[in-house]
Amino acid sequence: MSFAATFSRATRGMQAPPVRVEAHLGNGLPAFNIVGLPETAVRESRDRVRSAILNSHYAFPSDRRLTVNLAPADLPKSGGRFDLPIALAILAATGQLEAGALEHMEFLGELSLDGQLRPVRGALLAAQAAADASRPIVVAAGNAMEAALPEHACALPARQLCEVVAHLSGGERLTQAPRIVKTQSNAGGTLAEVRGHHAPKRALVIAAAGGHNLLMHGPPGTGKTLLARCLPNLLPSLSTAEALDVAAVHSLAGRLADGLLPGRPFRAPHHSATAAALVGGGSDPIPGEVSLAHQGVLFLDELPEFARSVLENLREPMESGTVVIARARARAEFPAAFQLVAAMNPCPAGRDCRGGVTCVCPSDALRRYQSRLSAPLLDRIDLQVEVPAVPVDVLAAASRSETPGCADEDTSARSAVAAARRIAFERQGMANARLGPRATEQICRPDAAGLELLERAAARMGLSARGWHRTLRVARTLADLQDSLQIGRAEIAEALAFREQFGAAQRPATARNQ
Repeated sequence: MSFAATFSRATRGMQAPPVRVEAHLGNGLPAFNIVGLPETAVRESRDRVRSAILNSHYAFPSDRRLTVNLAPADLPKSGGRFDLPIALAILAATGQLEAGALEHMEFLGELSLDGQLRPVRGALLAAQAAADASRPIVVAAGNAMEAALPEHACALPARQLCEVVAHLSGGERLTQAPRIVKTQSNAGGTLAEVRGHHAPKRALVIAAAGGHNLLMHGPPGTGKTLLARCLPNLLPSLSTAEALDVAAVHSLAGRLADGLLPGRPFRAPHHSATAAALVGGGSDPIPGEVSLAHQGVLFLDELPEFARSVLENLREPMESGTVVIARARARAEFPAAFQLVAAMNPCPAGRDCRGGVTCVCPSDALRRYQSRLSAPLLDRIDLQVEVPAVPVDVLAAASRSETPGCADEDTSARSAVAAARRIAFERQGMANARLGPRATEQICRPDAAGLELLERAAARMGLSARGWHRTLRVARTLADLQDSLQIGRAEIAEALAFREQFGAAQRPATARNQ
């Protein structure tokens, strides 16, 4: 037989569209061509496949014209994931393998020159799509654990090309990988490690309970990064469905280790990160930091040091929970339901301008520094809290072990967060921060006194419609933390206090003109 076909999976955003791999042997000058919109790594598979077949002691048709087609032709193909199906289609086309054995299976894997199978990214998505199509999928042994994670998936791991051929020829059978669902615990610090800072800790608990974005500002060395790293530990563990959702993103990025379901992600990119690194990109779009932080925390330290054009890319994902990357030949959509936690200094020099230390920054430099954060971006941050320097007596007392860290503080905070989240999910099926405008008006309605206070504050502070709704959502979270059905004046007042912190910090008592 001079023709054979089998099936594989490409990647397109969070989808794994099917690819039919066809091999045909024809007359003419000896050649090996791959068609079907292959990118460089796919075209290079010609040399890998030829060497793998020969080194596995099979015959390669060097005296015939060999054409491999990856259909559909208008779908871009990238990576070495098609090496295994190409090799099997060639073996079937040359009569070394029964072509009918390839019809009801899918294959995914990169080949080394000696015929070994190497893992590829996105195996979890491919296994899920194959399970939906009721087909088993053969993968490299390195992809076995993640390919077995989707429910009803039938993943058959192999280490060598010859093992796959033996299985298809009726020889030694490949064994289905067992489905082992193990979720990593949330990483992060503990509140017991933080000295003082009662207001920032309170803001952290509110952010965890409602899924709100948080901005901390203060001089260097006051504990902003330490506080941010406490947030994942306050969040409840991911459900199996949520963990699979996160694992799919990490698998697509090639970051899923040992097939374990991840805990709450904590991503902290450097301020030199580009827009593509932050939101994703490339000719074959891959997830960026906002998607790798899906269902977790995206921490941006030294927020004004990021390029303003980079930060502006966060605005849409912060609202919609997804990021869309559009290219001339491809359009990909990735999940990005992250919590933004940001930290910044009060001025470029990092001085505590409000604590009696004279600021040395010229007014123009200070204005440029603060103008890197646009009003639309700040409007999307629900909680803004100052993290002042820790008093010396508190540090000295901690060194004398007079005020040891209390583990009960973390336990009580996690319990409060879990209870508030449970109330919110039983009421509306999502965190308070994810409520839309109409749901906010229905669920976050304050009493008469609270509404009157909000009206006066909105006029004084110049709240936008977005700011109005976000204040109500924070107030709803505060009520949930107290297990209260009604949003009152106290909840509105506290929500407003957290919203205008940054504005107050921009009015230092010391003069800046030089």
